[in-house]
This record gives sequence, structure tokens and C-alpha cells, in this order.
Amino acid sequence: MTVLDWPATLPRPLRSGYQGQLVDPRLAKNAEVGPPGYRRRYSSVPRTVAMSVVVSRSQKAEFEQFHVETLRHGTLPFWMPDPTTDGWALLTDTGAPLLTSAGAPVSLAARWLCLFGTPPSETLRGQSFTLSFNISVMP
Repeated sequence: MTVLDWPATLPRPLRSGYQGQLVDPRLAKNAEVGPPGYRRRYSSVPRTVAMSVVVSRSQKAEFEQFHVETLRHGTLPFWMPDPTTDGWALLTDTGAPLLTSAGAPVSLAARWLCLFGTPPSETLRGQSFTLSFNISVMP
């Protein structure tokens, strides 16, 4: 099975709507007395990320086609550029951008293997739409 890519024509997620959290892999042990105890429920821990993108009407149609038709209502996995890393400049210890021999900054590249969580919601913002959704980043 080929894993599809997030459409390159869709914008990067907003920083204001971004929120990531690890899924809790622990299972509480039932103890009658004493401190609580935990054990691992599973070994692979996904990360849940809430994000939003602002899109035009045509980008909204492209997003809907990707979610509904291509990913079968979000049931198939997809590759997405990591918004916390991909495209950011690689920095030195002092915080200055690391440059190539031609003087161009070196950019980081990273991507996530994802599954959609909750179905996307939309908000109309004048001539654009804000699409909000959760994804699970696979370990």
C-alpha cells in the first residue's frame, strides 16, 4: 500500500492553533492501599496534535477531496511535513543560521506519518476558511 502525501498546495498550520500532546501509555494498577502504581499499556506511543489551517475556497475543496475521497474520510495514513521542524533553518550553537558554501541557509526537513483524529471542523473568516482538526502522529 502506498502512503499518500499531504497536498503541497495547502498552507502550513497556524502557530496559534497548534497543540501537541503525547498519548498516555500507562495503565493504573488497582491497589487497595499505598501509592498509585502504573504499568505500560502499550509500547508504541502516538502523539496527538491539534492544528488549524487558513485556506481559500479552492484550497478548502482540495482539503475536502483529500480527506473524504483520497483518505476515505480520514481512515488511511498520510505523510505530512512536520510543522515544528520542516523548512526551518539549521542553527549553530550561537543561534546563527548555518550556511552552505554558496551562502544559502541550510533548511531542516522532517515529516510525520499521520492519521486523522476527529473530523475536521470549519469556520468562515470573510473570504477564507479556518479548518481545525486533530491528527495522530504515529511513532
